[in-house]
Amino acid sequence: MQWCVVSRLFQAEELNMAVQTVGILSPGEMGAGVGGALRAAGLTVLTCLAGRSPASHERAQAAGIEDVPDLGALVERCDLILSILVPARARGVGVDVGAAARSVGATTVLADCNAIAPQTVQAMEADLEGSGVTLVDAGIVGGPPRHGQGPRVYVSGSAAHLLGELDGRGIDVVDVGPKIGKASAVKMCYAAMTKGTTALRTALLVAARRLDVYDELIAEMEHSQAAALGAATQGMRRLPTVAYRWIGEMEEIASTFQHVGVTPDFHTGAAQVYREVDAAFVRGEDLSDLAEAVTRLAGTGHQD
Repeated sequence: MQWCVVSRLFQAEELNMAVQTVGILSPGEMGAGVGGALRAAGLTVLTCLAGRSPASHERAQAAGIEDVPDLGALVERCDLILSILVPARARGVGVDVGAAARSVGATTVLADCNAIAPQTVQAMEADLEGSGVTLVDAGIVGGPPRHGQGPRVYVSGSAAHLLGELDGRGIDVVDVGPKIGKASAVKMCYAAMTKGTTALRTALLVAARRLDVYDELIAEMEHSQAAALGAATQGMRRLPTVAYRWIGEMEEIASTFQHVGVTPDFHTGAAQVYREVDAAFVRGEDLSDLAEAVTRLAGTGHQD
């Protein structure tokens, strides 16, 4: 890793590690998008595709992300690794990166950018103790970089300033302080609203279909809740692509809420909605017809 003096508003004239090489685990839709944006901004971007699907290989190649043979090589070469995965894999990947660092005797910084509870990311920090890997807590709000617009990435932790070096390079970075878990808390509360609302809208439309008042409800929503109906339609179209990822995210939100004495029930219910969606549709299926999509969902797992 290379060191230089970096002048920044929040750490002027202090010695900082310059981020020149960034690892991405893994190049899914968001990971490939962020990696491609960082590469376009002049950074070297690496990944490890061992065991990954052909689709991951294709996304990495399209984004110009270089493949390395194993996690040890990734740790050795990267100043910063961004973990962008489904929530269920986040902690395991952190453990793997820590093990790789111990094996090769290298140090790096791992930014966990996954939708996980603050207590989960705090457990990850404990997992990495003594490994040579410094953890940064990060939460992504928004979609992959497109047309010059990128997501906002909330960051916290002692090395959060390193993510700050990526600000304006396809992502907007917001530093919320030195405490691990704070960035994830922002993400959890935000997603509780956005994706939780999508689940609620989906559930109420399914209930209306099963109660045989779907047409009447749609007519009333067109009259008095047109914006909500438009959001429900738009949200439904995306669900076959994202529902399987959002199950774990809703469970992490539920865990977050329960940890601070707020009912988890809203989001355990939302997780169940997304399980039903994932079971009912082929991933990536086009749901341009809201009524047809709701009818299919209404017919799953229901007995009169």
